[in-house]
Amino acid sequence: MVGLTTLQARYTGVSPKDSEEFSSASRSVKPGLIASGIVSAWTWAATLLQSSAVAYRYGISGPWWYAAGATVQVLLFAQLAAKLKLNAPYAHTWLEIVAARWGTTAHLIFMVFGLATNLIVSSMLVLGGSATVTSLTGMSTIAACFLIPLGVAIYVVVGGMRSTLLCDYTHTTVLFAIILTFVFTVYATSDYIGSISRMHYLLSEVSQISPVAGNAGGSYLTLRSQNGLIFGVINLIGNFATVFQDQAYWQRAIASRPSTTVKAYLIGGLAWFAIPFAFSTTLGLAAVAFSAVPAANSLSQDPLSSSFVPMLAPLSQDAISEGLPASLAAATLLGKSGAAALLVVLFLAVTSATSAELIAVSSILTYDVYVRYINPKATEQQILRMSHAGVVIFALVMGIAGVIFYYIGVSMGWLYTFMGVILGSAVCPIALCITWKKANKVGCISGALVGFAAGIIAWLVTTSTLNQKVINVTTSGGNYEMLAGNLASIGVGAIISTAISLIWPDDYDFSSTRAINGRSAAISKNVNDELEESEDEKKVPDVTVSSVSNEAQIDPELDPVGLNKAFKFAARASIILTLVLLILIPLPLFGAQTVYSVTGFSVWVIVGIMWTFMSAFAVVLYPLWESRAAIGLISRGMIKDIFSPGSGKFVAPSSIKEPGE
Repeated sequence: MVGLTTLQARYTGVSPKDSEEFSSASRSVKPGLIASGIVSAWTWAATLLQSSAVAYRYGISGPWWYAAGATVQVLLFAQLAAKLKLNAPYAHTWLEIVAARWGTTAHLIFMVFGLATNLIVSSMLVLGGSATVTSLTGMSTIAACFLIPLGVAIYVVVGGMRSTLLCDYTHTTVLFAIILTFVFTVYATSDYIGSISRMHYLLSEVSQISPVAGNAGGSYLTLRSQNGLIFGVINLIGNFATVFQDQAYWQRAIASRPSTTVKAYLIGGLAWFAIPFAFSTTLGLAAVAFSAVPAANSLSQDPLSSSFVPMLAPLSQDAISEGLPASLAAATLLGKSGAAALLVVLFLAVTSATSAELIAVSSILTYDVYVRYINPKATEQQILRMSHAGVVIFALVMGIAGVIFYYIGVSMGWLYTFMGVILGSAVCPIALCITWKKANKVGCISGALVGFAAGIIAWLVTTSTLNQKVINVTTSGGNYEMLAGNLASIGVGAIISTAISLIWPDDYDFSSTRAINGRSAAISKNVNDELEESEDEKKVPDVTVSSVSNEAQIDPELDPVGLNKAFKFAARASIILTLVLLILIPLPLFGAQTVYSVTGFSVWVIVGIMWTFMSAFAVVLYPLWESRAAIGLISRGMIKDIFSPGSGKFVAPSSIKEPGE
């Protein structure tokens, strides 16, 4: 990554020595690379390990609820991304918008929610990554907790946001290659499974030996799974918090070109769906199937026989919560090379998501703490130095947090279901702040705080009631306990903030948010006028503002009418896709209580494989195509340097003197 950053600086003239370039890639990144970055940032260790764990627990419903329950947030975030470009085109963080609209108190309260989100996500990354590294290699967990963020911090400090996106791209490419390798091994070439019909037979056998509680017929081959559905709701709520409150997703919206932001989020969301779905339908179900495959020393071939010895013995609840079904299935399937492939995939998933978290927290510490409260007149150089320091500080915090959770005995699975309990209450207030002019400051702050309290109370009371007043890490991690906390948190937060805003509506014109970072308020006035004219007269407005100074000249891509259209498109597309993924497909299948035949299961698997290929085209090949000019520029520069050293270096057109000057 350090090498790529050097090449880019030499041959394209894009250098991370400027603070805007470092934190937001000069707001010029094309949609394919942003989509690839979204896929990569949203692929945590948990994406691969937890999705396989829920497939192991609940059968085929697990992969669907995991993938659908975490895709819709990215699709819905497209609306916020469009509003961000319209209402605060020059903001560096979502907290700057909160500060400009609601002042210091709201800024500090929501900063606590924002940083808590980053800390929990980072702890999950480090915990999941280190647990798997330890199980596959025997390396010290404590060492892994510190070495994972340390390695990533180096290239983030050197290259900033753009190197993070380039790194995301390379990671996504390798990730798809290895996922497809596992898919074809399990469903085509493996001696133990090797076909969809054989997988169906083995899963049916295991359903008879150890039926799944709450599933239709105890089968792994049905979407009628009570616990799967409960997990789906917890997953849905918890992930709203980690997308809407995580600066990493806002950062990608900020770095994106305004005209293509919505497109990037819709492509990224749909492409990401295939990763947990295909991965867990492969390795999660393979881990189940291996308990019906006889080991070499088995005296009987019949799984129901007492002398039968399976290749993979049933796992304990702790092992499942640590995300071990995937690593054990990979190692059983392909031996050492399977373990190595999974280790590479996890390392890439953890490092790319870690780099997103590091640059996100660095931006918050720089712009929302340092520039806002410590040194408002900071120079370009001071801001850049603080950005670098922020990356290093948070890398250390990540390592320490991972070690603390490891010693407490909190696993990645527990944290994953718990995050919505403490973070969910701020989701609705933040979305309202960015998108709705009537959002009331007091209503949204009280919604976040009361919702937080309600979530904690509901979680603890449910834990106490269902477990004879015993509250510990084990009892508090149950499905119903976490469901109660998650629902109370997001529900109370949403109801209070919306109700108070409807009773005492604000009437905000977003002029102070459009003026963030020294841009003239004239831009804001112009945007409001343009929108009103286009609403009244339905005419296409003239975007240039001759009366405004050069600094405040509107970027043609910030055409308010165009951005408003993009928002409406994002709203329609994301809501329709959400309904399809969460209601129209799974609920009729849940209600039908169907246990899939070989044909039904074959369709399920083949659709997953096709979706994976389409996703790979969208986030691996499409970014190459749209960046063909830059790739050509770098290639030409390198060839020139080979034949005539020093002649390939990029020279900005403005610095070339015309004849006679």
